[in-house]
Amino acid sequence: MSDEKAKAAAAAKAKAAAMKKLKEKELEKAEHSEAVSSENKEVSEEKASADAKAKAAAAAKAKAEAIKKMKEKEAEASQAEEPAGADEKAKAAAAAKAKAAAAAKAKAAALAKQGKEEEPAGADEKAKAAAAAKAKAAAAAKAKAAALAKQGKEEEPAGADEKAKAAAAAKAKAAAAAKAKAAALAKQGSADEPVGDDEKAKAAAKAKAIAAAKAKAAAAAAAKRKAAGGEAGDTDDEKAKAKAAAIAKAKAAAAAKAKAAGGEAPADVEAEQPSPNQQFLDKYVKVIKENLGEDMLEDAYINRLGKDVPTLVAKKETYFKIAQFLKHNEQLAFDYLSEHHGSDFETHMEIYNHMYSFKTKENIALKVKIDRDEPKIESITPVWEGANWPERESYDLLGIIYTGHPNLTRIMLTDDWVGHPLRKDYEQHDEEV
Repeated sequence: MSDEKAKAAAAAKAKAAAMKKLKEKELEKAEHSEAVSSENKEVSEEKASADAKAKAAAAAKAKAEAIKKMKEKEAEASQAEEPAGADEKAKAAAAAKAKAAAAAKAKAAALAKQGKEEEPAGADEKAKAAAAAKAKAAAAAKAKAAALAKQGKEEEPAGADEKAKAAAAAKAKAAAAAKAKAAALAKQGSADEPVGDDEKAKAAAKAKAIAAAKAKAAAAAAAKRKAAGGEAGDTDDEKAKAKAAAIAKAKAAAAAKAKAAGGEAPADVEAEQPSPNQQFLDKYVKVIKENLGEDMLEDAYINRLGKDVPTLVAKKETYFKIAQFLKHNEQLAFDYLSEHHGSDFETHMEIYNHMYSFKTKENIALKVKIDRDEPKIESITPVWEGANWPERESYDLLGIIYTGHPNLTRIMLTDDWVGHPLRKDYEQHDEEV
């Protein structure tokens, strides 16, 4: 298709060049004839008029012959090179040429008729005619290019739409299958169990059916992302899948325990699978203990409700040292602080930090608990400059004092504001607010 387009474009350019050359030759002939006729006119008016008529007739005849030859050449070129799909363009070009020929004939007749009364203004009119012909040729070329482009677009496959439809259909089928299975399991549980069975067994069966449905829905969502061309190896997607599977298994295990508590032995109980990030948590704890000591952490766990983020709980006196170690240790290199905030748990205050390593592409959370009556803790702004404003926000809204902060002032409320609005026991002093 590209070869045919190239040939068509080359043919159009060749036609335009040929027409331009013919027009230039005709202009030169006309100018020469006008010069000769003006010289002859000085000798004798009668002779000049006769010569002018003869020259005009000769010019018209020459022009007609040239146009005829040009038509023959273009017909041969179009038959040899132009593709079958360009018939309409060829007709348009032929119509334009016919109009040009008719205009030339009319001009020749007008020149012959004027005679002595009016000298032909051949140069201007011929120039106008040449410009008009050139414009028509350009329009024809544009129309041809547009038609070829349109034809190319129509031939393109609509693969993206078909993929999207296939993904939607697969998702709908998976959802329908999950619902049907859940209904069948529920029906089977109500029909097959003996009359004297405990209701906890029924609840366990329903929980298993729901877990299976959720697992199938997660698989369908993964298939949809894959069909839509998403990143198959994306870490966040893998974590989400693992989390969904872990939650489903945990529910099944809980249901089995509830059933066992009713006096029956658990049947086909699936043990809860460890988090895919457990290996990273183990590594962090090991590196910290090997370099800083055994008694640095208060706790370490996987946050199941927070995308399975490995979470370290530091002691108040080791908080700043662990923060420095997490950033500067070569094995960890958590160089980006993405989140910092404080929380009031009424019995104590808690500070939460979330870090990311551009080197290892891993996430970690660091927490520390502090006294609510005297909420003081070292600032980590010297470690991560991004902690500057979040620490000021916690100071403003919770009253947490960060020792060593470069500018610990209110960031939202005025300096004369009474109290800290995010504390659980905050009392509003301004009744109009």
